[in-house]
Amino acid sequence: MTIQRIQPPGLFQRSLKGIVLYSHVVIGSGRPQVYISGQLARNQQGEIVGKGDMRAQIVQVGKNLKTALEAAGLGLEHLVKTTTFVTDIDEFFRHPDARRDAFGPALPASTTIGVNRLAHPDFLVEVEAIAEMRE
Repeated sequence: MTIQRIQPPGLFQRSLKGIVLYSHVVIGSGRPQVYISGQLARNQQGEIVGKGDMRAQIVQVGKNLKTALEAAGLGLEHLVKTTTFVTDIDEFFRHPDARRDAFGPALPASTTIGVNRLAHPDFLVEVEAIAEMRE
C-alpha cells in the first residue's frame, strides 16, 4: 500500500521546534479514502481566527477543511465522517447554520465531543474528517 501525504499550500503547517507535527491530508492507495487531520481556526499565516467567537471559528475550520479536500481533488460532498471537538458544546449547538454553511450539504456521519481544551486555549473547535475518493 502506498501512502501519499499532502501539505496544501493554503493551510498553515504546524511545527514545534522545527518538527512538522502532522499531515493535513493522507491518501492511502489500498483504500479509496482520504483522512484529514484535525483542522483548527488558523488562517494561512497560522494566526488564530475568531478568538472567543465559536461561529467565526466554525467558519474558518470549514474553509480549512475545504482547502484540505481540494488538495486531494475532492469537495465537501465527498465527506463521509467528521469528528468535532469543542470546548463548549452548548455554544457549538447554537450555530448549526454556520456548520451547515461551512461543511455543505454532505451530511457525513458525525461525532461531536466536548473537551476541556484544544491545542491552544483560544481554539474553540477542531474537526477531523474522512472522505471517499472519486471512482
